[in-house]
Parts: sequence; C-alpha cells; structure tokens
Amino acid sequence: MSKAATTRFMILQKAFGLMYRKGYQATSIDDILATTQVTKGAFYYHFKNKDEMGLAVIAEVMVPAMQQAMIEALRNATDPVEDLYTVMHHMLLKDPFFIIEYGCPAVNFIDEMAALNPVFQQALAGLVQQWDLAIQESLRQGQNRQIIRDEVNPAQVASFILTGYSGVRNLGKVLGRSCYVMYLKELKNYLQALR
Repeated sequence: MSKAATTRFMILQKAFGLMYRKGYQATSIDDILATTQVTKGAFYYHFKNKDEMGLAVIAEVMVPAMQQAMIEALRNATDPVEDLYTVMHHMLLKDPFFIIEYGCPAVNFIDEMAALNPVFQQALAGLVQQWDLAIQESLRQGQNRQIIRDEVNPAQVASFILTGYSGVRNLGKVLGRSCYVMYLKELKNYLQALR
C-alpha cells in the first residue's frame, strides 16, 4: 500500500473510532485532524468534505468488518439455527470491537444520518441489505437441508432478527449488558422454533 493509501486508510479508521464514540454529526473535521495528526491539506487531498469521508468509512471500514464478522460466518453455515445464534451471541457479548455503551456503529449511523442525507441512506441500506440477504440465504440453505421448516419465510425472519438486533443495541446503551442476555435467550427460543 502506498503512503497516500496508508494515510487515507488511517484517517478512515480513526474517524470511524471517533464517530462511533461521539456520533457522526458531533465529530468535526478538526477532531479528526487532532486524532490523526494529519494536516487539513492532507485530509482534503483524500476527501472533498466530511460527507465524502463518512461514506468512505461506511464502504471501506464498516462493510468489510460486517462481511468478516457476519456474512462470512453465515455463508459457511451448516445449521442456520445454531450459526445465527452464534453470530449474534458473539456480536453482542464477545466481540471486543463493539462497546455496549456506544451501541452498533451501523445502527447509530442509520439513526443519525439516514433521514437527513439520501446518499448516506442509500449506503446504509446497502450495508443492511447485505446482512439481510446473508441471513435469508442461510435460512434457505437450512430449508434445503431440511433443518428449517418449509413454511418459514426467510425474508420475514431476517427482518425480525435485524430489527431485534437494532433495538437491543440501542437499549444496551442505557440498560447495559443484561438486556443483551435476555434478548439472546429469547432469540435462541425463536430460532429453535424455526426447525
């Protein structure tokens, strides 16, 4: 990777960390400059403005992380009931990347930016749709292997799982880890009922 590409990626990673802790709108370019210790000229060499950088954070930091943590695990699923639960359990209770008090970066971005900026809304919809489709495909494969009942609607199940995850991530910010534990217990019951 060239020095310019390395600098650009470092800006994206550190900006992501700031936005995760403070929120997108509360994170200023000056905050990013102070954290990255790059000049304003270097920032603007890589990005026209903060929104272009924010969209790059979604595409180049969040999407690859989601693909690794969620989509790849589901793509290799042998038992979608167990594998969906394992992915959710890991993301809520084990993954050091997620901090309970800060919620989920994607959910936070959606809450903060989707209604304000149609370009962000489209980028975030693409991120969510990838995860939604991975869950659906995992369930369809389970149906083909006769692990999941034929009458189960994969699209409805995926929507239910994603909305539950989104909600519990937000509740976790104020209620803490205990709401994750309760959610996971009920998620396990729900997933078992798909057999």
